[in-house]
Amino acid sequence: MLIANPQHIAVIGTGIAGAACAQALSVAGHEVSLFDKSRGPGGRMATRRTDWVDARGQACSTRFDHGAVAITARCEAFKGFVGQALRAGWLVEWAPALAANSLPLEHVGPLYLPLPGMSALCRHLLDGMPATWSFGVDQLHQGPLGWQVQANGVRHAANFDAVVLALPPAQAAPLLAPHRPDWARRASVAAMQPCWTLMGIAQAADPGTDPAAQSGLSQSDFTQSDLAQWDLAQPTAGPLACVVRNDQRPGRERVPGQAQWVLHARAGWSRRHIEQPQEWVQQQLQAALASYLGRPVNWLHSTVHRWRYAMPQAQNRTSAEGCWWDATLRLGVCGDFLGGSGIEGAWLSGRSLATALLDCASPDSAWARQA
Repeated sequence: MLIANPQHIAVIGTGIAGAACAQALSVAGHEVSLFDKSRGPGGRMATRRTDWVDARGQACSTRFDHGAVAITARCEAFKGFVGQALRAGWLVEWAPALAANSLPLEHVGPLYLPLPGMSALCRHLLDGMPATWSFGVDQLHQGPLGWQVQANGVRHAANFDAVVLALPPAQAAPLLAPHRPDWARRASVAAMQPCWTLMGIAQAADPGTDPAAQSGLSQSDFTQSDLAQWDLAQPTAGPLACVVRNDQRPGRERVPGQAQWVLHARAGWSRRHIEQPQEWVQQQLQAALASYLGRPVNWLHSTVHRWRYAMPQAQNRTSAEGCWWDATLRLGVCGDFLGGSGIEGAWLSGRSLATALLDCASPDSAWARQA
């Protein structure tokens, strides 16, 4: 049912929490404007296109899912959303083959992937909404005409009836400080785990070819997990938390002779080395993969990305609040640090905040009477 008093709402941050909140508000009849410091939506549901040049001088382009690995669904509300997305063709089930010496998956049940890349789900949810990209909001101003947002000294012209922050807590804190210092203090101490991630293309054995013979190594130099086809590994030790063959995921491009790897470092390792140069991190993660596979890796191209705020720490994963909403200020906050870890937790937090806003916009609410 459409609301009787539509408002103009700014949603800052277009990861899954912001996308879920914005989509619910837009469907209900609010006018939503999106802002993000990146060039497109997705947040940690990220897909990056990497351009590189091969040994023959040919220009190549490869897309990597270098953020969240997959979607899991536990609660009925999110299962319902996943079912709708499956029927719409936005998601596909993924049953990855685990390496023989991998830790088991924590989640018992189906995994899901957006098509054609992880960021596509947020794009679907935000389709048709006006967005201002590459606009890292660093100040919020509230005046008699409502809220305004500012980035790098440039104030956006529009006035908004409400503002939603769907950002990592450390990034939300300075925006909140002038308006809700109590929220800012809580956000500033909300612990988030970092993650160094490597994306790379390596030479792969042709189908039916013995990889040991190709590389000149003996058969004993290869682990059992390398000789078998596998899509995903969670090593038991070392710096790597998760190893993904990106090109073997459903709907992703496969190139003969190439193996496309995405390596996620452990949170503790990433924290200890968070300020190390990218070149050093790249060398360490490449060496870690070679050690895990039991053989050298012939890299054609690789790069690394530092996620400073990859996921909430374990003690923050079951917040009972869901979101923060101040109906007097018309200011709200959502994200996985409030709704629980993973894509599901972020989605639940975004929907929780949308519900709070919609309740305020009902004809009997004080907000609606003021509008």
